[in-house]
Parts: sequence; structure tokens; C-alpha cells
Amino acid sequence: MENLSRRKALSLGVALGLVGVTDPVRAWASTAPAAPAAPAAPAAGTGPEWIWDELADPLMASMLDRGHVPAINTAWASWVNNDDPLPSGLPAEFAAYLGRVNVLPDWADPVKLARAADFNRRRDTYLFMLYGLGSGIMSTVIPREAKSVYWSAGGADMQDRAAKTFTFGYDLAELNAFEPSGQFVVTANKTRVVHAAVRHLLPQSPHWRAVADETVPISAADILVTFHSLGTYVYRKLRDWKIPFPAADQEAFLHSWQVAVHLLGVPHEYIPRTWAEAERQSAQVLTPILTPSTEGIALAEELLGLTAQIDLGVTRGFLNEFVRYVLSDEVGDWLGLRRDYAAAALVRTAWPAFILFREGLSPIMPAGFYMLDQFVRALAMLFLNKGASGKATPITIPTGNRAA
Repeated sequence: MENLSRRKALSLGVALGLVGVTDPVRAWASTAPAAPAAPAAPAAGTGPEWIWDELADPLMASMLDRGHVPAINTAWASWVNNDDPLPSGLPAEFAAYLGRVNVLPDWADPVKLARAADFNRRRDTYLFMLYGLGSGIMSTVIPREAKSVYWSAGGADMQDRAAKTFTFGYDLAELNAFEPSGQFVVTANKTRVVHAAVRHLLPQSPHWRAVADETVPISAADILVTFHSLGTYVYRKLRDWKIPFPAADQEAFLHSWQVAVHLLGVPHEYIPRTWAEAERQSAQVLTPILTPSTEGIALAEELLGLTAQIDLGVTRGFLNEFVRYVLSDEVGDWLGLRRDYAAAALVRTAWPAFILFREGLSPIMPAGFYMLDQFVRALAMLFLNKGASGKATPITIPTGNRAA
């Protein structure tokens, strides 16, 4: 299964790319930094839920208002590798911004990042299933996230959105993701720019304003919540499933996410320093806000419905029950996922046996092994640029919102 290779784990998980939840400042007060100095507890109105992106936001508002985005999208299509020179044809202030941010933080540890990349390769089967059918569907029951995604331009075509945002997971999972020859630093900074564009565009949508309980989406807190729905959730499930997860792998996996979140513009003092801190933060700011919304239910059905376009070798009932297995029956009920009790029995017996066999902890290949193996492969292929060329769809900056 490791031969899923580069384009694997985050397709569905980041298909919903935008984030959207805030919580009281106290939730962030104990968060330790990724870099050494510890911050003071933030006062009301000064925590990460009140922080957006002071560098990218005004820049992108200017680029959009002045009509520069189409030219930027054309120019930066060839800007791919971390060590690529900035492309010509960019507005001077936009090029200056990219030159400033397109670097790793000085606290990034190349040894840990290399180990994290190898961990992603070794554990791609579990990561794909958890990011895709766990994190991706979980994001539809984060109300602010679901509403922001639904009413942004990409919400009108979730398959295209999945293909585009898959690039983030594609490049993060590469063995050389953070090296000069890799692509993740560039990809993360393109994603940061897209977030800034959406912060400018989405408040102009009457549809979004009618359902939103915020005035500006995608705060630093929101991005951290999405990290918990991805990284912290996966960390917890791997441990719950008793998959061998050495301390060095745990530390490296966290470090890759710390760097990724930093590259998206989150101030380092709010990034959890340990998994224990991440678990505490997640319990405060993610778990309590999970609930269904009209937009989230629609998005979940769109995402799960994409699987009907290829032969997964399983029924829709099996897919519904796997979502229930990796999240909960409560989430399944929120989303209206119809029950298939025969499939539920299969999932809850075959998947643990699948893990035991793969990990060499059982000499007996379970009856459902081949089906599960093909299921994971087929689901992965759906998001390889709509299951076609196997090339990542370029990240582009939107210029509008969903019409209706």
C-alpha cells in the first residue's frame, strides 16, 4: 500500500481546506510555542481567534480590487519547487511578499522533517483513511468551516476543489517536502494567499453573511482547529488502533504539522509544543463545537457521492459505515448516513483484522483484506486530479464566491 506514493493522505481531509471555528480565549492560554519563548496568556480580544493575517490580508485585498489575480495565477503556475526563483510577471509588492515568507522558520528541524516524511510513507494506508474518511468528513460538522467552504467559489464544484487542494497533502507527504527540491513550502504559501483572498471575498457574499456568526473567516484559531481535526485526530486514532508509533515518529509527525501551520501564518506562540498540549487544546476548541449544519450536510453528501463515480469495490452502505466507524454513530446520524448493519459488522471486524495482518501481528489474512486494500487504492485514485492524469491541479486564487 505504500506505493500509493506521493498523492495520498490528505485529499478529502484538505478538500475542505478552509477553516471556521472560534472559542473563548481561555482555550489558548496554556498553549506553548513551537519556538522557545513562552507567551503570556492572551487578554480577551487578543487571542488567535482575533488574529487573521496582517501580511497577506491587505495585500490580497489590494490584488483583488485592482484586478491583478488572473495575472498572478498565470505567472505563478510555473513556480513549484521550494528553490524555484520567483516567477516574472508578478506585481512588485506581491513578489516582495512571497520573497519574505517563502522560507522555513529558523526552528524547523530538518532531521525531524525527514523522519516525518518517511513516517508518512510507511503509514500511508492508515493516514489516507483517517484523513479522508475521518478528518474530511469531520470538517463538515464544524459549522463555520462548512459554511465558509460551501459559500466560497470552490464550494460549487467539490470535485474540482478536492483536486486543487489535494496539492497540499501531495506535497506535505513527499520525502523531500521541506527540502529545496521539494514543493511544500511553495504550496503552503500559495494556500496562505488563497486564505487571504477568501477573507476578502467571503464577507461580500450575502449568502455567507446570512448564515455566518462571524464577520471575517479563517482566523489563526480556525487554522489551529483544522490542525486538530487533521493531525491531532490522526495521532489519537493511530494510538487507539494500537498501531506501532514510536516516540520519535510521534515527535516528527507533530513537528511537520508545526511547520505547516506556521507556514499558513499562525503565530508560533499558539502552536502546541507537544501532543499533550495539542490534545488539551483540541478538547477545548474542537470537540465542543462539532454539530451539523445545512451546508455541512450538503458538503458531506457531495464528498461521499464522489466515490460513486468510480468502482470502489464496496457499497455506499460500506462507505457510510466506515465513516461511522472512524468518527461516531452520532456524526453519522447528524449527516443522515443511512445504516447498513451488515456492512457495519464487516467494517468493525475486518478493519482491526486488516491492521493486525498488515502489522505482522496475525499470520491469518482476513477475508476482507483484498477488498479493503482495493478500497483504499480506488478511493485514493479518485482524487488524483479527478482520477485521471495523476498530476496535482494547480492552486489558484479565487476572484469571487459561490453564486447560489
